[in-house]
Amino acid sequence: MRGEALRRLEGIIPILPTPFYDDGSVDEKGMRRTIDYVLGAGSHGVAFPALASEFYSLSDDERLRLTELVVHEVGGKVPVVGTANAQSAYGAVDLARAIERAGVDAIMVLPPYVVHDGFEAIAKLFQRLADAVDLPLILQNAPAPLGSPLGVDQILRLMEDVPGISYLKEETLPVGQRISRLLATPPSSLVGVFGGAGGRYIIDELNRGAIGAMPACEITEVHVRIFELYRGGKLEQARELYNRSLPLLTFQAVFRMNMTKEVLRRRGVIASTHVRVGPVALDEQDQRELGTLLEEIEDLLRVPTVATAQTRDV
Repeated sequence: MRGEALRRLEGIIPILPTPFYDDGSVDEKGMRRTIDYVLGAGSHGVAFPALASEFYSLSDDERLRLTELVVHEVGGKVPVVGTANAQSAYGAVDLARAIERAGVDAIMVLPPYVVHDGFEAIAKLFQRLADAVDLPLILQNAPAPLGSPLGVDQILRLMEDVPGISYLKEETLPVGQRISRLLATPPSSLVGVFGGAGGRYIIDELNRGAIGAMPACEITEVHVRIFELYRGGKLEQARELYNRSLPLLTFQAVFRMNMTKEVLRRRGVIASTHVRVGPVALDEQDQRELGTLLEEIEDLLRVPTVATAQTRDV
């Protein structure tokens, strides 16, 4: 009920990265430019901080400060999805309360990712979260190692027991089949299902009833266009656009945040491609291949309205 009472989520809700300077400190100017870019690209919402944001590398103070920045910069134009990912239920509840105070519209939660404590512990976590905040919750069903993937029957049971869970972000393979099974007998509290996985399966997800996707943000305008074409009944054009973007999304699956940040750097949105934890660096051949892939869809990419970030905020 609460999911319907507040702003409904749908469409393309990109995961914002956390821009850093080369020394690893947070680049707030780069964050503002990234928000400007995704809003200008037509995103239907924004989400932060999730896996593609390197949330696990941020302190709680950084997460809250940047969430407040995102809410301020978005200024109500589109919904903002915050996250309450933590190593324990206690930490998740504290984060959720703070994120709610920051002004987000919904809270996405990845179950505790250090100790995987089983279904009953996850159910207790979501019940505590539903009791603690008055915002719709989004269950992120992500694969291991950080995720604690639930079966479809477990998701159905969880949502029936905790009606505060209004949305699902499904990322466990095979995503499409799981969405079909879930929506065959949907829980009464379920508002909708989002895909993830960088947008690599977006057409299949939409065909099976997904209401949108939460991919990384480096080609937001392409994902938005795919969704708008699909929603407008232009299915062949949507698939053609998807097919053109797929080689780049396949590349992103290997290099993850390093690729996302390199594309944003090339597009003049951020200054540094620094990744704090677990970088997968692109070598010279990777850089050339990425350049080729971007050239192949250059006509699909709008020119960012932001200038290249060069200096640190004062």
